[in-house]
Amino acid sequence: MAAAELVQRETEPTRLPDVPEIALRLAVETPPLWEKIETELDIRSGFPPYWAFAWAGGIALARHVLDHPDLVAGRRVLDFAAGSALVGIAAAKAGAARVVANDIDPLAAVAISFNADLNGVALAASVDDLLPVDAGFDPTTFDVVLVADVFYAPELAARAIAFLARCRAAGCTVVIGDPGRRDLPLDRLEKLGNYAITVTRDCQFFGAQAPGGQVELRAANVWKFIG
Repeated sequence: MAAAELVQRETEPTRLPDVPEIALRLAVETPPLWEKIETELDIRSGFPPYWAFAWAGGIALARHVLDHPDLVAGRRVLDFAAGSALVGIAAAKAGAARVVANDIDPLAAVAISFNADLNGVALAASVDDLLPVDAGFDPTTFDVVLVADVFYAPELAARAIAFLARCRAAGCTVVIGDPGRRDLPLDRLEKLGNYAITVTRDCQFFGAQAPGGQVELRAANVWKFIG
């Protein structure tokens, strides 16, 4: 209950310029939110509340899904490292048969529930860590894996690439949104689209969109993972 109260109190419904079809509860202020999570909930995860922001890669991927509903319509979709579930919500709106939004941050699951209700869609939230080979995850239970903004650190990127390769080998279509981060595996990708995404210049998380602030455009691409 405390987690739900904090998420509701520290975020506000926001529509992003590039995906106005979707509303998300996004953070009003960045550093205070992180501090309040640690002090009020005694959660010291070691990573910021990524779920409280809409990132450039995710915005681009959500836009692509909404504009190309055939990618997910009638299919089982995994929104991996979902954060706010922006991409998963786009998939649900585009006609996906089932959407699971996965993020290891338990507060993300709370935000995902709020955001699903806000948009009138059904999502299943998961906090399982799917990256380990022995995690018990069966990629054949999905047809499409959507992932955005995970290539910001070398170790995480390497593990994510291995996970996506397993999904691809199992027959999943894997689609990635990213604004050109260093660890993006370009030699294993096929470009599907490029977008100019509106982001806030003064947001303390690089490439994130939050209410208020001076805005600018940032390039982000959508890619198909080909193995």
